[in-house]
Amino acid sequence: MGRWGRVSIYDTFCKDVNENEKPTISLKDCRIYGPGLSANFTVPVRYFFIQLLDTNQQSFSSSPQSLTIQVSGVKEKCRIWYQLLQIKEGLFIARYRVYETCLGIQIDIVYENQRVAEAPYVIEGTVFHEQCYCPKPLNEWLSNLNCPSDYPQVDRDLKIFSGINMKDVLEDALKRFNHPGSYSICHYSVISNQVYRKCFGQYVGFSMFMDEILLSLTRKMYLPDMELIANLGDWPLEQRSDAEHPIPIFSWCGSKSTKDIVMPTYDITEATLEMMGRVMVDILSVMGNSGSSWEEKYQMAFWRGRDSRQERLDLVKLAREHPELINASLTNFFFFRKEEAEYGPKSEYISFFDFFKYRYQINIDGTVAAYRLPYLLAGGSLVLKQDSDFYEHFYNDLQPMVHYVPFHRNLSNLVDKLQWAIDHDSEAKVIAENAQNFALSNLMPKDILCYYAVLFKEYSKRLKSENIIHDNMEHIKQPMQKSCLCPEEEKFQNMYMKEEL
Repeated sequence: MGRWGRVSIYDTFCKDVNENEKPTISLKDCRIYGPGLSANFTVPVRYFFIQLLDTNQQSFSSSPQSLTIQVSGVKEKCRIWYQLLQIKEGLFIARYRVYETCLGIQIDIVYENQRVAEAPYVIEGTVFHEQCYCPKPLNEWLSNLNCPSDYPQVDRDLKIFSGINMKDVLEDALKRFNHPGSYSICHYSVISNQVYRKCFGQYVGFSMFMDEILLSLTRKMYLPDMELIANLGDWPLEQRSDAEHPIPIFSWCGSKSTKDIVMPTYDITEATLEMMGRVMVDILSVMGNSGSSWEEKYQMAFWRGRDSRQERLDLVKLAREHPELINASLTNFFFFRKEEAEYGPKSEYISFFDFFKYRYQINIDGTVAAYRLPYLLAGGSLVLKQDSDFYEHFYNDLQPMVHYVPFHRNLSNLVDKLQWAIDHDSEAKVIAENAQNFALSNLMPKDILCYYAVLFKEYSKRLKSENIIHDNMEHIKQPMQKSCLCPEEEKFQNMYMKEEL
């Protein structure tokens, strides 16, 4: 995957081509672009694209080991981990994570001992590592990262809320949802860019995900003072109609019958913050490790997962009836333990990257929406998605038969849809390509951070009561940072030391 020092990647799927038929690469015309070429914002992992082009301005198919990158400090040594990943023919993503503040970065891109485009690229200015508390004004950060000014889903979620009085909202929420064993919620205050919380319920461990995103954002930008209630469970909670005065509650999943304000899931949020760290599967690693070309993928549908919904058991049964079409089995029994004898045995673990050896991926809800969908869209296979009332923050931007193939909730037409894909292979391939392009445009690390920042900005405008730090709220402190060389560092260190005393 990656290492310190010079990096190459190897593609075992390249076809042999007659030397005389090879197109010629045009090094000067190759495109190098993306947010990883700028220093005017802080993100956990920086990335940029390398598009190899031939003399006809077409995507240049090359043995990837011919392409290498090197990312290093300009003025002095800097601890940087970097990787090069091939997304598809001629398109690569280079990504890097800095582990200390770097006074400028140099990026060299070489193809067969020749520099590509205008390499080396020099990023002037200070590049801060993820734990630096060096916030910028919110609008400046949004502008520097070219974030959208709004999102249709944010507009839909917030349109019913105005003049939010958090004192009343909190009292209402605690009456309805403060039942240990049933619900787990946290009340957050962000005051002067510091994060405070108090949680209610028996199982509040998932507050760590909400803590992490709020701490990460406040290290990068000044969030407006605000209070919010976060639902720590998967199920969306607010079932009141518009006329019944629903309360604003933030959740990782929404549904057609609820009014929750939807955030990116804790899964894709953690993958964004911990990329090239403690997580193995993230949107970029999936794109770079999905393996086979379309033609080399097995012409079958694939699914693995736990028994969190009846339709998942039904899929296993369907796979046994159509073994030539579907490879599906359960990895764990928890909800339907008594049915293990019928639907088992449990299958062995398989790497998520190996899913994409198969041409078709089946997406079925779990307890709520299946949070794997972003990665399935990114992997280059055709996604067949179950009709569902549940959704993540981006679902409403997807179009059936453009980005995925839909099938009925009870699976009654799944076999027919698979047969359609087999009989219309070129159309299926285009849908798979559209899905991956959607992921490249909407589900990258930048997009997740932008969505949160815009969501909190717009939500804060709807608060009418004064935001305060309530009794018994815990101050969720930033991690102690190494030297960051930013204007806020001295203030941060003084505040940290004061609180320790």
